[in-house]
Amino acid sequence: MRVVGLMSGTSHDAIDAVAADIALRDTTLHVDILGLLSRPYPDRLRAELIAAMPPGTVDMAAVCKLDTAIGQEFAAAAQAAVREFFSGTADLVASHGQTVFHWVADGKAYGTLQLGQPAWIAELTGLPVVSDFRARDIAAGGQGAPLVALFDLLWLAGRPGRPVALNIGGIANATITGPAPVAFDTGPGNALIDATVAFVTNGAEHFDRDGRRAARGKIDEALLKTLLAEPYYRAVPPKTTGKELFNWEYLEPMFKNTPTPTGDIVTTVTALTARTIADALAPFEPTEVIASGGGTRNPTLLGMLRDHCGPVPVRTSDQLGLPSAAKEAAAFAVLGFLTAHGIPGSHLACTGATRATVLGSITPGASRLELPPVPSAPLRQLRVVHHDRG
Repeated sequence: MRVVGLMSGTSHDAIDAVAADIALRDTTLHVDILGLLSRPYPDRLRAELIAAMPPGTVDMAAVCKLDTAIGQEFAAAAQAAVREFFSGTADLVASHGQTVFHWVADGKAYGTLQLGQPAWIAELTGLPVVSDFRARDIAAGGQGAPLVALFDLLWLAGRPGRPVALNIGGIANATITGPAPVAFDTGPGNALIDATVAFVTNGAEHFDRDGRRAARGKIDEALLKTLLAEPYYRAVPPKTTGKELFNWEYLEPMFKNTPTPTGDIVTTVTALTARTIADALAPFEPTEVIASGGGTRNPTLLGMLRDHCGPVPVRTSDQLGLPSAAKEAAAFAVLGFLTAHGIPGSHLACTGATRATVLGSITPGASRLELPPVPSAPLRQLRVVHHDRG
């Protein structure tokens, strides 16, 4: 099945589209990644999206307009991927959409909202679309995240020891493999780093390119101690979080009450991300950490993480043949494939749901919707092949 996976994460800077040829043979999923493209949001739309994100507030008219505009951008990304990597024909689009709110209170997830109306994707491409993946897991009592957990467990199946899959997006999440798998959000990934860079540059920059600012400064241990006092870090998995908590409004009072030199703030917040990830993983005694996501492009952050993880090797998913930039979109391509085949896409031990469920909603394309038969054998593993065109 030729599937386009679409993803825009909590950094909400661009839409990633992965073209994958996915086949189920016996109990193994074979995922051939044929290509990846990334389409930045138009500046005006990104500014409107940022304004709508917590702690911002918007009315329903703004939500409707964003749902339409984001849906149109996702549709354009899907169409571009189909044309470039599938010669104009494909079978399915799997769209994560853009998360704008994840409703968690007292450790329980009550709802989640992803914008990017799938009707625009179906209408432009003519393909059926699987979308709205997270809501079903929450309805079954789960956290609705991290939904990449099943992908991670199948992908790392058979690897020796207890490898951990780590994604460092706006929020960082981890999947702990082994006899008793666990998955959860560790806390901020790039979210607080990006907010801090915007603060120290008066909005001229929005991320720490190549970790240069963090590399130039020093860690303010007093400020770091204050930041580490956040109760979320001590909560027991499964747990999820987002920019509802880790945003600029969260940081501002801490910065007001600290004499930390401006040049050291980015370094300290980067150290917070590295420290909280390492602290979250340590109790599970991982044998290796396999990282993906935008944070892998920050060598200062990765260096700090390696220091905190000590003898446990920290490598990127690229070293295992899965491009870091493609991993999440590829994971949702797989989840879309599973939904089309009637296979549950969640792992209840990871999200905390009462049962594993088939995820998402299906929007029909231009042709009659015909779903494949449900396989009888359970999935055991996943194999990824990346066809590098460059």
